[in-house]
Amino acid sequence: MKSKKKWLASGLSLALAFSLAACSGGEKESSSEGEGNEKVELNFWAFGATGYEDLVKEYQEENPNVTIKFKSSETAEHHDALFTALSAGSGAPDIAMLEVDQFDRFKAAQDRFENLYDLGAKDVQDQYLDWKWNAGENAEGDFLFGLPTDIGPKALYYRSDVFEEAGLPTEPAEVEALINTPEAFKEAGLQVKEKTGKPFVDSIEMAYRAYLDPAVESYLNPEGEVIIDKEGSAVKKAYDYAVELNEAGIVGKFEMWSPEWSNAVNTGEFAAELGAGWLKGWMEGNAPDASGNFRVATLPTEFAANWGGSYIAIPSETENAQAAYDFVEWLVSPENQLKSFQSNGLFPSAPAVYEMEEFTANEDEFFGGQVTSEVFAKAAQDIDGAVFKGEKYFPVHNEVLNALKNVQEGADPEKEWEAAVKRSKDLVSR
Repeated sequence: MKSKKKWLASGLSLALAFSLAACSGGEKESSSEGEGNEKVELNFWAFGATGYEDLVKEYQEENPNVTIKFKSSETAEHHDALFTALSAGSGAPDIAMLEVDQFDRFKAAQDRFENLYDLGAKDVQDQYLDWKWNAGENAEGDFLFGLPTDIGPKALYYRSDVFEEAGLPTEPAEVEALINTPEAFKEAGLQVKEKTGKPFVDSIEMAYRAYLDPAVESYLNPEGEVIIDKEGSAVKKAYDYAVELNEAGIVGKFEMWSPEWSNAVNTGEFAAELGAGWLKGWMEGNAPDASGNFRVATLPTEFAANWGGSYIAIPSETENAQAAYDFVEWLVSPENQLKSFQSNGLFPSAPAVYEMEEFTANEDEFFGGQVTSEVFAKAAQDIDGAVFKGEKYFPVHNEVLNALKNVQEGADPEKEWEAAVKRSKDLVSR
């Protein structure tokens, strides 16, 4: 799950990263405390607006022997505090939520987490999307760090009023049929620009992410080496496509989450957004004037991707591993994923939810009565696999993104690319 703020996670020092990877917690048997009537107290750290505090209360009512102290904070603050506690070898919670873009830096310290396969996770594996489940494992596939929570399948959010003004179809099925390839995406953008004078997509970052987010291999390989300049690089393909759309004049300069961007969403100053399922909730709460004007359509298959989502892990410091696991398994069950979707817009990673009546009948007034959940469910099942990110994902991502922003201000695309490659390699080698 993403918070409203930018997803630029603050990292800790390299020395701290090394200390975390090198820490050895030793072998420890999983505790079975919490079973029966024995009193158990668990600490649960989360981030963002999940609504999990309500589910915690519900679980405690059903299990009066279990007390769960729930704490939620901002994304970066949460992950840095957890990283620090794991590095120190003390102070970590019994249960911890991990955001997908942060996940790989914690995977480097496998010994600091319980293997959920040892606690019963294999019994529920078939309840979740394969790609989501597999991304929660180590490279060998024999260690499960966390159980799946929400996901962020991407779709095309578009202004039906702007599309109508441009002479484009406005019904989701017709839009999907028309904008079914990257080339068709560009052609639609050119028509919007010609007829309305408005940019098609809000920013060069969103144009870049069109090809970036689906890439199974992006900035780094498992050895931590920068691979963006290798032949056939998915990052270079994404970069070139963003440059192409920018040169065509169909890319805006609205930075996501800025006041200018928020106002542009509200008033229709651009036509489309390549957004994840969680964006829907933000729009409904923060763009009142746009109500009834937005619709959602499936993206071209080349752009099918996940952006965001989380896992729930159990740090090995816990003295109550089995009790912690029992709660986590309950928390992310299909039934409770439906509740989290209804209350906080967390899009389910359990396909059984997609068949539930409460899910399929969920008409969105903001989106003109469209059942948008069906679009995102299809998008979730179109995703081929999880993306490997690596510990230095964000620093490298920022270097390439800065290059693109410079291009949008008139800099030479190839010179900016070469400079971004060099900066990326330099920062990773430090």
